[in-house]
Amino acid sequence: MVLVNGNHFRARQQVVIVDPRKPLDKKLDRLTDVRLILLAEGQTDLPAVLAEHLSSAPLPPVLRLVDTAGIAAFIRQWYLVAAPVLRGLVLAGGRSERMQTDKGALHYHALDQRQHTAALLSEFCPDVRVSVRPDQAADLPAGLKPLPDTFLNLGPLGGLLSAFQADPNAAWLVLACDLPFLTRQTLEFLVTNRQPARAATALKSPWNDFPEPLVTIWEPRSYGQLLRFLSLGYSCPRKALINSDTELLEPPVPAELRNVNTPEEREAAERELIG
Repeated sequence: MVLVNGNHFRARQQVVIVDPRKPLDKKLDRLTDVRLILLAEGQTDLPAVLAEHLSSAPLPPVLRLVDTAGIAAFIRQWYLVAAPVLRGLVLAGGRSERMQTDKGALHYHALDQRQHTAALLSEFCPDVRVSVRPDQAADLPAGLKPLPDTFLNLGPLGGLLSAFQADPNAAWLVLACDLPFLTRQTLEFLVTNRQPARAATALKSPWNDFPEPLVTIWEPRSYGQLLRFLSLGYSCPRKALINSDTELLEPPVPAELRNVNTPEEREAAERELIG
C-alpha cells in the first residue's frame, strides 16, 4: 500500500479528511475517486459543497477521524475486495511414469481424481481449469475445462505458467491431482489465511519443512518471479517459493498432503480411504 498526500499529488482511491480549519472548496477537482470520508474534531456534519460534488454517485462511508476501529475495519474490507480473483488449477498433465497409469483417472472417491480435485476447488474458485498436455485435452471427462500447456516439457511449472499466461491478473489456487487424502477443511484453511500482498500462500510440507508448491495460492506478482527463475534455468516451483516472499503455513492436518505416486502407494491409499 502506498499513501499519497492528496494536497500535493493526485491519486486513486481517495480518503478525504474534512477539517473545519481547511476548507475543501478549492480542492474539489482533485476529489475524483473518494472511497471514505473522515470528519476531524470540530466537524459535525458533511459540508454541503462536498455532498453536492459527490452527488452523482452513492455517498462513500462517513466516519469520525477518531474512530480507529471503524477505519481499520473499512480498510480491511477494502483490501479484501481488491484482492485478485482466485481461480482453480488442477495439475493433471504429468506422464505418471511411476504409477504406470494416468494418476488423474484413478478413483479413490466417487469421481476420478481430476473430477474430485476440480470439485474441491470449485467451492472456493469461480472458475476451475485442468492443466493438461495438449494431447490430453480431448480426453478429459465431460464438464471439466482443459487448460492445455503452452509452456511445454516443464512439468508442474509449465502448467502454472500456462495458467498465468491465460489470466495474468488472477491468483491461481493450484492442486496436484495425486492428493486423494486432501479435504475441504485444509483448502478452507489455506484460502482463509491467504495473503494477497505476498507472492504466494503455501502449506509447509510435513516431510521436509519446505513449501508444498502443488497445494499453493500463487498471486499474480509471482508470474514474473517464475519467469525469472525459468530464465536462470530453474524449473522447480518449490525453489521459487523458497526464494520469494511466501506466506508459509503449518498444515492443519499434515497427513492430507501425502501424494500417491506408485502402484504400492495406490493400494495402501485405497485400503485406508475405504476403511
